[in-house]
Amino acid sequence: MKKIVLSLAGVMAAATFAPDASAVPAFARQVGMACSACHFQHFPLLNGFGRSFKGSGYTLMGAEPKVEGENLSIPDRVNMAVYTTTGIEQQSGTDNRTNIFVPTTGGEFSLFMGGRASEFAGFIAEAGMGGGGAGAPTSQGGVVGATKTLLLFPVGESRVGLSIHSSQGQGVAYSFETLNTGAAGTHKLMGNGGPAGQHLNATSAAQYLGTATAATGASFVANNSMGFVNLGLWEKAGNDAVTGANSLTLNYERGVYTFDMAGFDSAVGIQRFGGDSTVTANRADATIIDFQMQGDAGNMPLGIYASYGVAPASLTSGVVTTNMFNADTVNNKTSLNVAGSLEFTPGATVQGGLRFGNQWGEADNAVMVGATYDLAMNISLSINYTMQSGSYWDKAAAGTLPAGAGVTNDNGKTATTLLMEALF
Repeated sequence: MKKIVLSLAGVMAAATFAPDASAVPAFARQVGMACSACHFQHFPLLNGFGRSFKGSGYTLMGAEPKVEGENLSIPDRVNMAVYTTTGIEQQSGTDNRTNIFVPTTGGEFSLFMGGRASEFAGFIAEAGMGGGGAGAPTSQGGVVGATKTLLLFPVGESRVGLSIHSSQGQGVAYSFETLNTGAAGTHKLMGNGGPAGQHLNATSAAQYLGTATAATGASFVANNSMGFVNLGLWEKAGNDAVTGANSLTLNYERGVYTFDMAGFDSAVGIQRFGGDSTVTANRADATIIDFQMQGDAGNMPLGIYASYGVAPASLTSGVVTTNMFNADTVNNKTSLNVAGSLEFTPGATVQGGLRFGNQWGEADNAVMVGATYDLAMNISLSINYTMQSGSYWDKAAAGTLPAGAGVTNDNGKTATTLLMEALF
């Protein structure tokens, strides 16, 4: 506990003396704007302009020169960025220990390339070097990541087209997502989800249900200022898979409506996963409803996020029985999550989250608290602490959970992460 307090004190001390600066990563170079133009409070949270940029298929241009010709309009350079993480994390249990990670050795070192390919097409590709990071494959090492190409054609005030995507651990929602509710793990309150995803699972129902799987697929996307629709076919096979996807037998439906509520930029959405996988011989069955509000409380930016999800119990008969999001054949897996983030002074936020979950017929609750400070607009320090509780953890400690639960002790009941992220 003393180490945690000292670490938090270090973050606050850095906040006192940190200079103002602006980030210039890949997309900022393309549009000629600071990172704050697209991000709410801090990256990776999106604001309204960030949603518009993503909704254009990463095609919006600013001051950067273009190479133009007949049916050609591209930036005069390939925009790139590097993302790194360094930190310390600890979780409770029989494997209670402190893990120190640096880029490529436990921490992330990812190279991003992306931007405009034409007036209607854009792309993003991430190459992760070495091991570590949420969703990293068990084979650790080499180059793996995520990639998608967006072909979104202007239709009136909307953009309509396709997203073609693949990732080893970000889920089918990676195909196209703009909310900060954790519907896709790329948009979340904290940079590191925790040693076993504890922080992220405390704030997002979609992540708690385990929807961030390997995924390869194609989606039909239509979006404008009022929201978006994402209708996809996919398979649970990412770009680290040996055989890949031999068909796209799983389906994904996502709808989001954005609106103004009392001056807050607000949105409500629904996710639906279904179908039978030919790669894993199991089925996808989950539904999530989510909501967000982002605006100013006085002069302080405030974000409020909520989500509720249910993954029905696996079937006991039939050709494909096991639900990839819930192996229990008796009880549904559910989660109600509420989270918030308040920027109390420029570049410094405090965060909190609650989960009221249930799995294997047992209560699985969580509380998350955190703080983030931007040393620069593209360099962030954060600390997060999550404590989990309920009869699920009581039975885990006693070793009385069903064998299929995959938990025989209470490892990871609490978790702490001190993190520095840099994107340049």
